[in-house]
Amino acid sequence: QVQLVESGGGLVQPGGSLRLSCAASGSIFSINAMGWYRQAPGKQRELVPAITSGGRTNTADSVKGRFTISRDNAKNTVYLQMNSLKPEDTAVYYCNAIIAKRGPGGIYEYSYWGQGTQVTVSS
Repeated sequence: QVQLVESGGGLVQPGGSLRLSCAASGSIFSINAMGWYRQAPGKQRELVPAITSGGRTNTADSVKGRFTISRDNAKNTVYLQMNSLKPEDTAVYYCNAIIAKRGPGGIYEYSYWGQGTQVTVSS
């Protein structure tokens, strides 16, 4: 069993900052990519940034220069620092992790999701 537990969402004024955290726990062999997605009402879920185990990142153009993803491999935790927040950043933010687990005959990768945390940017 693997769990992703998110924290750090909330209400913030435009121009403010928030930091999201997502910690993975359970039966884990290794964690490959970790990322943050968001979904606003009536819209599809979209990738915000992602980071590989080696530290390479992929960030959506809409948040470049404002959002920074980082991870602590020792703690199986990924962070999202969000600065200069805009009302259009309002969404439920989900953590995703590609986790390798031991199974019959080898190592297998699975995709796991957190429960989501609400971020609201409003004055």
